[in-house]
Amino acid sequence: MQILNLLAGVQSFSIVLPEFQREYVWSKDDAKQLIISLFNEYPTGSLLFWDANGENIPELKRKNVDTQQLGTLQVILDGQQRITTLYMLMKGEIPPYYIEGDITNDPRNLYFNTMTGEFQYFMKTKMEGNPFWQKVTDCFDVSKVNAVTIFNEYKEKYADNPEEKIDAFDDNALLQKVNNNLVNLQRIQYYDYHIQTVPSKATIDQAIDVFDKVNSQGTKLTDAELVLTHITGKWPQARQNIKNKQHEFKENVDYDLNLDFFTRTIVVALTGSAHFKKNAKLDYNLYTKEDYIEAWKRVTRSLDYLIPILQTEGLISSSNDMATPFVLIPMVGYLLKNNIRFSESRKFGFLYWMHLAMIGGRYSGQTEARLDRDVFLATSSEKPIIELVNEIKDMRGRIEISANDLEGRIAGHPLYRTLYTVTKFNQAKDWANGSPIGNTMSDFYDIQSHHIFPQSMLYKSGYDWQNHLHKKLVNEIANRAFITRDTNYKFSDRSPEDYLPLVQEQYPKELKKQFIPENPELWKTENYERFLSERRKLIANGMNDYLDLLYQKYLGKDTEKESSWMDIINGGENDYVEFKQSLRWSEEGGDNLKLSEAIALKNIAAFLNSNGGKLFIGVSDDGEIKGIEEDCQTLNSKGMKQDNDSFRLHLDNLIRNYLGDIYHTYISIKIEAITGKDVCLVEVNPSDSPVILNNRDKSGNPVQEFYIRRSASTIALSPADMLDYNTHHFQN
Repeated sequence: MQILNLLAGVQSFSIVLPEFQREYVWSKDDAKQLIISLFNEYPTGSLLFWDANGENIPELKRKNVDTQQLGTLQVILDGQQRITTLYMLMKGEIPPYYIEGDITNDPRNLYFNTMTGEFQYFMKTKMEGNPFWQKVTDCFDVSKVNAVTIFNEYKEKYADNPEEKIDAFDDNALLQKVNNNLVNLQRIQYYDYHIQTVPSKATIDQAIDVFDKVNSQGTKLTDAELVLTHITGKWPQARQNIKNKQHEFKENVDYDLNLDFFTRTIVVALTGSAHFKKNAKLDYNLYTKEDYIEAWKRVTRSLDYLIPILQTEGLISSSNDMATPFVLIPMVGYLLKNNIRFSESRKFGFLYWMHLAMIGGRYSGQTEARLDRDVFLATSSEKPIIELVNEIKDMRGRIEISANDLEGRIAGHPLYRTLYTVTKFNQAKDWANGSPIGNTMSDFYDIQSHHIFPQSMLYKSGYDWQNHLHKKLVNEIANRAFITRDTNYKFSDRSPEDYLPLVQEQYPKELKKQFIPENPELWKTENYERFLSERRKLIANGMNDYLDLLYQKYLGKDTEKESSWMDIINGGENDYVEFKQSLRWSEEGGDNLKLSEAIALKNIAAFLNSNGGKLFIGVSDDGEIKGIEEDCQTLNSKGMKQDNDSFRLHLDNLIRNYLGDIYHTYISIKIEAITGKDVCLVEVNPSDSPVILNNRDKSGNPVQEFYIRRSASTIALSPADMLDYNTHHFQN
């Protein structure tokens, strides 16, 4: 069918667009490339229509056709982006199935150079007053644009400005070239598109299946758009209902959630799975319009319940505070299965998990599989929080935030949003007017990210803005604070050595609330990197404290955590679990204290050199919970307090002495209450390089030892075996 007839069919309503089609989404460059391809006679594919009549005619966009008075209609299944583009460029109007507000990227200001054959969007400095540049829509109207009028305008222009005359052509050649280019452009309307047709006997479900198969072979539609197409085929108002809710959330609570997000939540409501493609339950023949409407009602009720919790108790003021909205989907799945309510403990448990998922980049890769796994755990597990958090542990190796995690991280990293959340939790105030930085529900852009050490000052002090590593240091999260726009402007180019004392004097607690080191020596430019190092530690501790508080609130009415540790202990020792009754205490005392300590460090070194693991101190070999009370009592000989904090500090120092600072970040030390007794849990992540234990032999001479974990035991390797092990374990 020639394009001329194709557009006439659209104008006369014999060619129509179904409601299940997505909107016009082409960019202006897509539109330009289509007209360039047609101008150069390149192939641009075929079109797919469905000959629908009677009861088979689907709901149509804009409802501008009286289907009762027409016979067979050609319903556009594939090619609407091309047809819409050509209609606008050749007729200069919006096709009747759309209105102006539906067209986000209007291509009608595309211009054509009738002398060179170029296509470009309007540029005033380049095109105004140049007779060769003509609007494409005008070029298809010979009463507006033709070669003679263009040539005459050109002749008049260079009559007074001979220097602008094109010397490469004589008048006849120039006229001929302009005419040829115009004719070639106008010839596009006679281009004959091959039309593939789904017969009229096909049902709407069958037609959508064809539409699905055609589009799934290319990259034209996302998986979510294909799913939404099927839903709209049965429930024509689905797309508009979703867009209305999308607008409501954006305008009222500043949560900007896209169609893909809403479509996935509907799929979760229908099937219990977050998969689009690999979802055997997503059989559209099984669902009616009423099923889709009911699923949508439950989804919106869940989000209406969830978002206020996120804003008031999760301190996620808007969607801008989230690294990804995907973290909401497992929570929506849980609510759908649990009468759209959290228990008090589960509420805090999910908030805890949500922050961990964003920090750990849970959905930055393998999104579909991980999201589906998390929805399954949220909806099917008896202990969803524990299971969900374990998934993050398995992926990331740990859940604690270390100072090293912040090194080199800039504002685009999820930890930046976490810092903003924790700063709001601290009830930090602006440094000039004393107002809370989190006093609005839509405050992300009202509050600005302030460079504590100004960029200009650092670049003048030796940091090179062209050096990638220097730029990361200058813009690191640890050099950012949150203040209002006016205050940011007030302090913008001042040294922290100059203005932080003023802040501290007027608002004594505010520097601490934003984790600013209070040592004035660190506010000097020459100590900038020391400042970063110290602030990273403060930030990491603050984030861990906030997450731990959420977890403790979760534990307030839920004993899943203790049950989880008992499940591990009851499973006995293995390659990843080791029990040690005590760190220091023994009936003999004396040198046995150091010997006992060394054994614990050997186990930690073995986990580092293997695949990681957990060391329970205060648990006997047979799994009996002994606790660390007697260990704590031995600390008086070292002049330390006899409490858990001193125990943890002592173990921390042992790790540094035996293994070195470099491996300290792979290790987490916690004190957990299990069956009423305090147990020390040492969680160890696998190291990226071999770890040597600095020990002493029986004579007290220093020795270096290498341990690995094998067959539920910690074993030492000889130097030769160590070389062979390292070759296979660390280099492959």
